[in-house]
Amino acid sequence: MKTLKLIPFLILLMFLGYAVKAQDNTKEKLNLPGDNLNLYAVMDLFRESETLEAFEKNLNAEDSKINNLDLNNDDKIDYIRVADNVDGDVHTIILQVAVTEKENQDVAVFTVQKDNMGQVQVQLIGDEELYGKDYIIEPNYADTASETPNPGFAGNNNTTPKETVVVTKTTYVEVASWPVVTYIYVPTYRVWRSPWYWGYYPSYWNPWRPYYWDYYYGYHSHYYNYYYGYYRHSYYNRYPHYNDRYYHGHRSYSNTVYQHRQSGIYKSTYSRPDTRSQGSADFNKKYPDGYRPAARPASNTNSIRPTAKPSTRPATTKPSTRPAVNKPSTRPTTTTPATKAGATRPATTKPSTRPAVSKPSARPATTTPATKAGTTRPATTKPSARPAVSKPSARPATTTATPKATARPATRSATKSTPARSSSGTQKSSTNSRSEKPK
Repeated sequence: MKTLKLIPFLILLMFLGYAVKAQDNTKEKLNLPGDNLNLYAVMDLFRESETLEAFEKNLNAEDSKINNLDLNNDDKIDYIRVADNVDGDVHTIILQVAVTEKENQDVAVFTVQKDNMGQVQVQLIGDEELYGKDYIIEPNYADTASETPNPGFAGNNNTTPKETVVVTKTTYVEVASWPVVTYIYVPTYRVWRSPWYWGYYPSYWNPWRPYYWDYYYGYHSHYYNYYYGYYRHSYYNRYPHYNDRYYHGHRSYSNTVYQHRQSGIYKSTYSRPDTRSQGSADFNKKYPDGYRPAARPASNTNSIRPTAKPSTRPATTKPSTRPAVNKPSTRPTTTTPATKAGATRPATTKPSTRPAVSKPSARPATTTPATKAGTTRPATTKPSARPAVSKPSARPATTTATPKATARPATRSATKSTPARSSSGTQKSSTNSRSEKPK
């Protein structure tokens, strides 16, 4: 009798255990294409990047194991391109995939907005076609405005139950010092829009086969305690013009993705749960001594790392350093244009130096033949000393009309020379890839 009474109880326990397991699986995944692009990892990569070009390159790197999207279902990883749309102090940085030659699908979008106090708010919003509505990731701000969690979102806190999540708060000023944020707000910033499109991609990029979701999750599950320590899920858009300026303005969506989603094509990625253990093993192989979040960018590096790099960059900007060297001020003092203009006139610099010497006044008589010989106008500077002597006025007969004629032009040339004087002053994992997709 006791055995018969225990049977219903055991059946009830088995049913409850199955329900709890199913509930845990729903927390781990969204059952949407966005499960193959972890936005927590994307946000962390964005914080570590120095430029949008470097961010795009690392996002599509096979070694990072962040991009696992195959939206067009061709059994090859899709290239995610980055494009920035600037509206004043607001940047909407779009992550986009070219699904076909004529169709593009937005994957997610960063909204970065800066106020007059230099504070910056950053959010990463997943596209509703891939993540559903209101899937928003942001840093753990220290404000109280967004502490209330989204009731429709259940974070995966049971991935590593033996570890404790240490939540680290940040401020808007610290976010403003992220290298990539500092980069896009430099006055000399050139708006980045990826030059790559369907069929034309960088030479360093070769698509690989996508992994099954369980392998992808088994690998990234070791990061979750770190991700939840620095980032969180938000329940509202901080950018007030998100709907009118992005969603109804720049957003791109693909009918191909919509049809694949409705037909259930993307569900095949969940068909190999046995690969989860191998994904975890590959992570442990990469970090044989264990993953330590404090050794990575964290451990308060929100205020240390970003402030070092951004501060050096604006400080070393060439436009700001050159005025400090006073090079423009030294160049005008050299007055190279003035010297060139003075030198080109009639070589008046030489006559200006000769009148300064008292040699013509010492022997005026011997220079009279030189003046008549027509040593040109520079030689007339020697008779110019005669007007200073009183002898020509005492005996005009001996000095015929020619010396006077030569003397007067000499004085004129001397007077002309004086103003001239003043003006001269990977390896691919075939066991974990989706090559074994059911057709």
